[in-house]
Amino acid sequence: MRELTIGKNDGGQRLDRFLSKALPHLPPSLISRLIRKKHFRVNGKHVPPEHHLSPGDILAMYLNDEMLTPPPAEEEWRLVKPEVSIAYEDENVLIADKPSGLLCHSDDSGSPDTLINRIKKLLFDRGEWDPASEASFAPALANRIDRNTCGLVLAAKNAEALRDLNTLIRDRKIKKYYLCTVRGKPGFKEKTLRGYLEKDVSDNTVRVHPTPGKGRLTAITHVRVLGARGEFTLLECELATGRTHQIRAQLAAEGLPITGDTKYGRFADGRKGQNLCSWRTVFPKTEGILSSVSQKCFFSSHATEFGVPVAREESGE
Repeated sequence: MRELTIGKNDGGQRLDRFLSKALPHLPPSLISRLIRKKHFRVNGKHVPPEHHLSPGDILAMYLNDEMLTPPPAEEEWRLVKPEVSIAYEDENVLIADKPSGLLCHSDDSGSPDTLINRIKKLLFDRGEWDPASEASFAPALANRIDRNTCGLVLAAKNAEALRDLNTLIRDRKIKKYYLCTVRGKPGFKEKTLRGYLEKDVSDNTVRVHPTPGKGRLTAITHVRVLGARGEFTLLECELATGRTHQIRAQLAAEGLPITGDTKYGRFADGRKGQNLCSWRTVFPKTEGILSSVSQKCFFSSHATEFGVPVAREESGE
């Protein structure tokens, strides 16, 4: 337990907002939960999150040392909730079904609430991973998707699985398909988009060029029309290459911006984030530690948000 005396400059603040400043290493969702579970008292009394503090108030915090002291960056996973939607799991591989709005890895915001940290916490709580007994390995993602893209992300539970997953991805043997809703009517049923992407660090975007050049990376996306409603079209995109913002930038350059994508589409449709989902992942024939996923196809439950019914898993192509 630790006590703080509220000073003159801190008076007038709501309890939850004061705590977010006093304990910046704790995510707001965790602070709210701790208040509800009565881990804080003001002048000896339990108070709600919206309670306004006054100068001279005594704030008692009934927290363990791990919560009161910021953990080192490599152990921030201890602070998050182990909430992971799982499309598939065995002793070597976990395929997470990430919601839109959740980061895969930490960024400049400093929030510890990321997909990989949730997976670490989940495996730690189950007793499947203990960093104290590992010399160097920690559960890791083999691929990533943008914060506001939902869908499947591959994670490895051990070093051998990570090496094999990375090899399959590098050799482009794992097929990854995305669903998206675009604004506009394509003049095709199927098309392969080919271009060269150049990163613009000033606004964290990529520019699509028709010809190669210094610093430009080849981008190839196979696009298929699934259906249309009014001015909107549902597409399936298969990645032949895996570049940053590849689908978003190439479709926008084609005159088919993804709905909700304000970075490339320049308009919003009321949904937070772009309507883009990593909805289907197909494994090739595999042996060894990845034999359990050999020739299997896995689906994201988020595909139903696009009107596409999905199964849990099925044989691959």
